[in-house]
Amino acid sequence: MPVTSIDKDPEALSMTIVADFAVPVQRLWDAYADPRQLEKFWGPPGWPATFTRHDLYPGGRSKYYMSGPDGERSGGYWEYLNVDHGRAFEVLDGFLGEDGTPNTELPSMRMVFLFEDTTEGSRLVTTTYFNSAEELEQLLGMGMEEGTKAAMGQIDAVLADLASFAASRGTDAQLLGDTQVRISRIIRGTPEQVWQAHHDPVLLQRWLLGPDGWQFTDCQMATEVGQTYRYAWADANGENGFALTGEIRESEPPHREVATEAMEGIDGPPALNEQTLTPVEGGTLLTLVITYASAEMREAVLGTGMTEGMETSYARLESEVLAGT
Repeated sequence: MPVTSIDKDPEALSMTIVADFAVPVQRLWDAYADPRQLEKFWGPPGWPATFTRHDLYPGGRSKYYMSGPDGERSGGYWEYLNVDHGRAFEVLDGFLGEDGTPNTELPSMRMVFLFEDTTEGSRLVTTTYFNSAEELEQLLGMGMEEGTKAAMGQIDAVLADLASFAASRGTDAQLLGDTQVRISRIIRGTPEQVWQAHHDPVLLQRWLLGPDGWQFTDCQMATEVGQTYRYAWADANGENGFALTGEIRESEPPHREVATEAMEGIDGPPALNEQTLTPVEGGTLLTLVITYASAEMREAVLGTGMTEGMETSYARLESEVLAGT
């Protein structure tokens, strides 16, 4: 059990939890920066978490829900107030209602996560600040202390699993809920470099080609909110072409971009792509959460070999654009 102390201070309206780990600070930080890892321990046993958004940068936001053994759901969010990469982050922590918006009937709290080096490895000091003595008692009465301690007891197993989250691992696709999929890959480069490679048309046409032999036939790029894009490809013979179109909805360089995406000539609502770039050990964790209009549409798109094609492109991005930079 990594938790070494829990200190409740009624006068300061705070609770501080100290936990020690036999891994370097960077490894511990990455477990919180990577939603694939975080959701393996953020919910207590029996209530696993699913992060549908995780933007670890100042002004960013995370959204998650925990699923109970009988199908219950409890949602939460973080608003990032401060981030000192690799060392600390501070969030406003609150509950989400069934509609995915903040539940103002339940208390919110401020949490500070401090990552420190120790002679044995690393230490995480998590301090929660409550708004009033009544809210402190309410949240403790809801099992916050016991739940947090039980959840943190799961971290060691995640930290020991190096293979599942290594930079050498290829593109992963993880189903979220009924209509979403999360694409994840660590790309060897900085967030700024990866962002530029997605927004410079000369660079983009060098790597976003899918299977070997395919060619870009149209690259109308969008770089600002409200602008539209069109990308078209064809095989080596100039045949079997297709095109993707969409509009940028949000843009926060070099961290996050949200855009619609539809295949030209196919009827139906467009998908929504939410891409986040996060620095981690070995490069930049690219996380792309895609929301489709239906589960059937999601399965149909994944059945085309989309994940494999994305891996081919990302590998090309590393070898032909980012290598040596």
